[in-house]
Amino acid sequence: MRVAVAGASGLIGTALVSHLESWGHQVVRLVRDRASRADDTRYWNPATGDIDDDAFDGIEGVVNLAGAGIGDRRWSERRKRELRLSRVDSTELLVEAIAAAAAPPSVLVAGSAVGFYGDRGDEVLDEQSGPGTGFLATLTADWEAAALGAESAGIRVALARTGLVVSDNAPFLTRMLPLFKLGLGGPLGNGRQWWPWIALEDEVRALAFLLEAEVSGPVNLCAPNPVTNKEFTQTLASILHRPAALAVPRLGPRLLLGKELADGLLFSSTKAHPLALDNAGFEFRHPDLHPVLEEALS
Repeated sequence: MRVAVAGASGLIGTALVSHLESWGHQVVRLVRDRASRADDTRYWNPATGDIDDDAFDGIEGVVNLAGAGIGDRRWSERRKRELRLSRVDSTELLVEAIAAAAAPPSVLVAGSAVGFYGDRGDEVLDEQSGPGTGFLATLTADWEAAALGAESAGIRVALARTGLVVSDNAPFLTRMLPLFKLGLGGPLGNGRQWWPWIALEDEVRALAFLLEAEVSGPVNLCAPNPVTNKEFTQTLASILHRPAALAVPRLGPRLLLGKELADGLLFSSTKAHPLALDNAGFEFRHPDLHPVLEEALS
């Protein structure tokens, strides 16, 4: 299969390109630097609305992983506009170009997030569960709606609602490690909030699976054995042979990151279940957190 990948230079995109190529697929990367244009790249710039006319010529499948880091900085009004541009507007640009291709690709695997569900406590959430409330849930719902526009061109759309991706260089993990290595890590608040997670290998395997499986609509990309924040932090601390007894009150992250971001990412509870992947016959290689974290930290 000839696959176009947007967001190919990120954590997931880099691993996905390697995975696809190892299985004999031909990958075309969408890049934002005209100077780096090559036979296996196409130019696009969501900020200006530009994309190569031949971006999807001969392309059979598209994976869109483009998007600015959701937790990289405070959610100021300016940052919210940047996040929307990098997700919603960029997806609209892709969909327009895909639909206009002489022979449109048959499938779009569109990046999304479990943030769609919002803060839902202990409720078990599968793909039939409705959207949550708040900035992140609204942003994700609009992101998905933009991707679903490709269906009007007869393109199958799978919405990859991804949880925390665990790997040795996952940004959220590298930010946590310094405190935990000093023995100063601990659960956030009461630690009872559910953190849906997935190993990087299973993430890219699931994305590749969705390119070929006849699966449409939302798909939760998270391991079948979810953990709470307390379980996550205790597992991390035990692997590092450090304590994790000091709970982190909400005030600290709120002061550092802003209330809306801290509550929306760190203290939000999302007990997502990968029902669509289960029903489609996908098999997780890494269903349990401890060995995944242990390998990431080795």
